[in-house]
Amino acid sequence: MLDANLTQQLQTYLGNLKTPIELVASLGDDAKSTDTRALLHEIAALSDKVSVLETGTNARKPSFDIRRADDHAAAVTFAGLPLGHEFTSLVLALLWAGGHPPKVDDEIIEQIRQLGGDFDFEMYFSLSCHNCPDVVQALTLMAIFNPRVKATLIEGGAYQDEVERRDVMAVPAVFLNGEVFANGRMDVKEILAKVDTGAAARAAEKLAAKDVFEVLVVGGGPAGAAAAIYTARKGFSTGIAAERLGGQVMDTMGIENLISVTYTEGPKLAAALANHVAEYDIDVMDLQKATQLIPATGPGGIHEIVFDNGASLKARSLILTTGARWRQLGVPGEDEYKNKGVAYCPNCDGPLYRGKRVGVIGGGNSGVEAAIDLANIVGHVTLIEFDSQLRADAVLVDKLKSFPNVEIITSAQTTEVTGDGTRMNGLAYKDRNTDAEHTIALDGVFVQIGLVPNTEWLKGSGVELTPHGEIIVDARGGTNLPGVFAAGDVTTVPYKQIVIAMGEGSKAALSAFDYIIRTEPAEQIAQAAQEAAQIAAE
Repeated sequence: MLDANLTQQLQTYLGNLKTPIELVASLGDDAKSTDTRALLHEIAALSDKVSVLETGTNARKPSFDIRRADDHAAAVTFAGLPLGHEFTSLVLALLWAGGHPPKVDDEIIEQIRQLGGDFDFEMYFSLSCHNCPDVVQALTLMAIFNPRVKATLIEGGAYQDEVERRDVMAVPAVFLNGEVFANGRMDVKEILAKVDTGAAARAAEKLAAKDVFEVLVVGGGPAGAAAAIYTARKGFSTGIAAERLGGQVMDTMGIENLISVTYTEGPKLAAALANHVAEYDIDVMDLQKATQLIPATGPGGIHEIVFDNGASLKARSLILTTGARWRQLGVPGEDEYKNKGVAYCPNCDGPLYRGKRVGVIGGGNSGVEAAIDLANIVGHVTLIEFDSQLRADAVLVDKLKSFPNVEIITSAQTTEVTGDGTRMNGLAYKDRNTDAEHTIALDGVFVQIGLVPNTEWLKGSGVELTPHGEIIVDARGGTNLPGVFAAGDVTTVPYKQIVIAMGEGSKAALSAFDYIIRTEPAEQIAQAAQEAAQIAAE
C-alpha cells in the first residue's frame, strides 16, 4: 500500500513512539478491507510498538481504531483508508496515541482535557480535500486527550451510500451526537470555541488585558503576516488579530506563481507563514473577528478595534489586511442549498459527485480550472459564463474544450438554484441575447465568480471605501485616516495575487514605521503642552 519513500518516512516517525499502540481492525471480505488489512500490517512491521488486532466490531467495514495499548479510551477511529492528503493525519494519530507530544500549546491540551460532557463526532472527508486534514487532526487530538470524546473519521469515497443517505454534499462535514455540527475547514481552537461554552468569555478577558500596541495588524493572510514581520523587525510591539492565520490561502490548492517557490499548496504556505511569524515577538490572537474600528481623533492618537466577543484592542497604528472571500451569486436558493449541492471548492467536494452531473459558474481562470478538474471525476460538467466568451487563458480554454463530457454556455445569467427542499437539483438561467429562460438538471454546482472584500465592518468608521467595498489606499498603503494603513486583496491595489499581497503588506508596514517615528503619541504631546503651560505660569 505504501511506496518505498512513504515506508521509510513512516518508519522514521514511528521511532518516536513512547508507548505501545494497537490497531484494532473491523474487516469484511471486500477489496477495501483487503487493502486496509495490508496497510495495517505494513505499519505494524515498521515498529515493535505497533500490533494489529483483527477483532474489531465496528459496523463500518473496513475501519480501524488507533488506541493506546494501556488506555483503550485514548483512541480514534478511521473508516476507510486515510491516504492522500490524510496520510499526515494517519501518522499524527499513530504518534499521539503512542505518547509523542503534539505541537500544540499546553493551554489547548488542558482545555481539551477539561471539556465537560460526552462528545461523539463523526466526520466525513475526501482524499483530495486540502481543507479536511485540519479537522481530522483536531478531532483526533480531542479523542486521544479526552476519554469522553469519540471521533470516527470517514473517507466518503469508501462509504458513498452513507454519504448520500446523510446528505453529505460538501466536505469536511462534521456531525456531533448524530446532528449536523459544522461544514468547512476548522482547526482545534475553532472546534473548542463551539463546544466549550466559556471559551468566548475567556478570550475576551485576555484581549481586554492587552497593552496598547504600536502596530496592530487586523487580518492574518499573506499581507498581514508580511506586515507583522516587518514591523516586529523594526522593534515595534506588534499584534495580529485575525479570524484565522493564513486567511484565504488556506482554501487554495496548487500555487505555482509564488516567485522562487516552484510549487506549493495553500495549507503548506499558511503553515510556513505561521512559522515565520512565530520567529518574532508577535502577539498572535486568532479566532478574532473585527466588528468596528474607532479611529483616533487626530495624528498620534490611539485607534481601537472592537471584536465580536465584545472585547477591544488599541494601537497607535493599524494595518488592515482582512482580505476577501468567494463572491456569491446572490440568487434565490443559493443560501438554502449551500453545502447541499452548492459548493465553492471543487478540489474538496468534487469526489462526492463522482459520475454525476455538475455545473460550474464562472468563465475566468478559476472557473475553467475547476471545470477541467471536475471533468476527470464527474459524469458531466456544464460551465456557465455571464459574458459572451470565456475570460480564462487560452491554454485553459483549449484544454477544457478537449473533454467530451463538458458543455459551455455563454451569455447566461444565473437566476435561481432550484431544489427539492433537501438538496439542489438544478439551475435556472436567462439567455442574455434572447431573454429566453432555461433550466438545467444538476446534482451540484461550483460557484467560481471572483472575490468580495471583507470590509462590511468598516462602514461608518471613516475609512474611505470604493462602491465595491475595497479600501482606498495611496502608493504607500495609506488610507484617508492618519495612522491607518491597508494591504492585500481588501484594497484597491489591482491583481489579487499572493506575491502582491506580501509586497503590499511589507510596504504598509514600512509606512506605519515611518508614521510612528514621525508622530509623537498624543498623550505625550498633551503632557508636553501642560508642562510648557506650567513653566509659562511660573
